[in-house]
Amino acid sequence: MDRISGLPDEVLVKILSYVPTKVAVSTSILSKRWEFLWMWLTKLEFGDSRRYSESEFKSLQCFLNRNLPLHRAPVLESFGLDLGGKYLKPEDIRMWAVVAVSHYIRELKISVSHYSDKLNILPSSLYTCKSLVVLKLNGGILLDVPRMVCLPSLRTLELRKLIYAKEGSLQRLLSNCPVLEYLQVALCQLDNMGTFTVIVPSLQRLSLFIPSIFHLDEVVINASSLEQFVLVDRNYDSHPWLIENTPKLRRAYIKVESTDLKSLIGSITSVKYLTISTAAMFGEGFIFNHLEDLTLLYAPEEDLSNLLVRFLNGSPNLQGLKCVSEMNLRLNDENHGMFSWNEPSTVPECLLSSLQKFTWSDYLGRPQDRDIAVYILKNARRLRTAKFVADTRLVPQLEMITESTRSSRASSTCELHFC
Repeated sequence: MDRISGLPDEVLVKILSYVPTKVAVSTSILSKRWEFLWMWLTKLEFGDSRRYSESEFKSLQCFLNRNLPLHRAPVLESFGLDLGGKYLKPEDIRMWAVVAVSHYIRELKISVSHYSDKLNILPSSLYTCKSLVVLKLNGGILLDVPRMVCLPSLRTLELRKLIYAKEGSLQRLLSNCPVLEYLQVALCQLDNMGTFTVIVPSLQRLSLFIPSIFHLDEVVINASSLEQFVLVDRNYDSHPWLIENTPKLRRAYIKVESTDLKSLIGSITSVKYLTISTAAMFGEGFIFNHLEDLTLLYAPEEDLSNLLVRFLNGSPNLQGLKCVSEMNLRLNDENHGMFSWNEPSTVPECLLSSLQKFTWSDYLGRPQDRDIAVYILKNARRLRTAKFVADTRLVPQLEMITESTRSSRASSTCELHFC
């Protein structure tokens, strides 16, 4: 220990930066030499207090109240709080956030598991922090956005299960983030937002999670730089979608429960890469001229064929197709989800001219599954590889290989793979 203690302060602080904050703080008891070294750390993470006893939580509370205002690093690269429990005091968290902001914080993460009250813990100084690049908020935090908002450096914003003080709070915040590139919003169960609005010209990636019990009148998205959109919507109620001015949108992941999605599907027809669940049924007439890679997510009890036919007919330039079962059948459920294959009346253009790769994960080998697989092999003229990944308890590999090799193939160069 004496040899290490002889190293320069800068080196010792660098060493401490590689260990958890709790460990770094504990070195203060080693000697006078180490007592205040941790106070020069630029990254502070105060862990999951939900597992703390009352005495442990109060000890952490006293430690932060006493030491955090004395922290010596002029700039904090990151500051994280993961807090919970009935002993939590909102005024303490607000004070700790104020201290972090005063140290020109670049990344701030606050996670609160306590929902009994609306926790108004965010200081007004946070909303005008010029140094903040990443802000991640999670839990029972009240987002009450003041009139004065300016976050000129914020590029990443994650808001998970927050409480919004009033409708329009989110958009007021977003409209004052001129360089925001990534936004993730997970709405809170039982909340009511009215209209969910995202109008951010700089936004490149958007992830939206809507819970099953949530009232939402409408979703409006206007983002001229948007390249990637992730939507997980567990709400069965239909709500209109207005996605406009997204000329750069190329990737979309859509997993929904509602079946009324015409306005949503009509807004993403320009994508090149699409993952979508079979619950997302939509009407005829949608053309995906730019779609190159499609992944269809389906549950065994759902009819895969209807959505597959619509995409094959509406995606003339499709190059890659993947079907993925989202749950495995039990051995005694082999007859579960029996549907007939609705074969297209004419061969889709993508099978004749562009489809090169076909993959089926968790292939179940039911009659309708075999019919779909055989149809694609029989008609895809440019197919290079066809891969089937099956649970061999349900589909013996020898049977699968025999069926597939006996099927006629439009492409003489197609390689079959079985896993």
